[in-house]
Amino acid sequence: MSLQDTNYTYNFSGKNLSFDRPRVMGILNVSPDSFFDGGRYSDEEGMLSRTEKMLLEGADIIDIGAYSTRPGATDISEAEELNRLIPALKALRKNYPDTLISIDSFRSFVAKCAVEEGADIVNDISGGTIDALMFDRVTDLKAGYILTHIKGHPSTMQEKPSYKNVVEEVGNFFTAQLAKLKPQENVQVFLDPGFGFGKTIEHNFQLLKSLAHFKHFGLPLLVGLSRKSMISKSLGITADEALNGTTALHSLALLNGADILRVHDVKEAMECIQLIQLYGR
Repeated sequence: MSLQDTNYTYNFSGKNLSFDRPRVMGILNVSPDSFFDGGRYSDEEGMLSRTEKMLLEGADIIDIGAYSTRPGATDISEAEELNRLIPALKALRKNYPDTLISIDSFRSFVAKCAVEEGADIVNDISGGTIDALMFDRVTDLKAGYILTHIKGHPSTMQEKPSYKNVVEEVGNFFTAQLAKLKPQENVQVFLDPGFGFGKTIEHNFQLLKSLAHFKHFGLPLLVGLSRKSMISKSLGITADEALNGTTALHSLALLNGADILRVHDVKEAMECIQLIQLYGR
């Protein structure tokens, strides 16, 4: 049974997120070197314009990223990440007070500062493996938490990643990390298998095909496939040309049990959801 069938609901300070249908998380990158749209939204006007567009197109959550985690990205200090993130977060919270906001960071202090400034969800691409304080921090803050699988560190994760069975190992990772969070009932958890985070193209497609394997955890399943290299490298195109491929993989993800699509292109994701829902009737 899917989460859509159960009308599962999370609540963040009075802002509800139900899963009576698949949801969309719109990406707002404020880092200059993100793989697709780095540097496009570096000023407040650009950030707000981008956010308004995504909300009008149907985004349920806005995910702000200030630290690029693409393979080989430049490491930045905690202070620099906060200098990029907090002004963007303040601007969004002021102008869109009822919007669910996620912040994309694996640092517990950044998470603390962001939640105190109004963020609802912490999107940790390391699943608690980089910063040992993260689980305690999100528990104390009573924040939503996206637990993502990664193998290695963002700077080295794509250097010959290997698995005996990628689906089984990602599942085992979720089990182990959830055991550390489970006694803490304050945390509302999402699971993300981490497409591209320490995986080959083959690993990514194995995970996509087996998404339903992770439904037994009974938690919302988020997928981040938008314009990633599993599309562009497979088709021999650029990220700018990968919208059609993204939509194709979003369709497969939805059919295999995805509850949230994390996307650059909200309108197209919403159309994809609408058609898949009609198909499933």
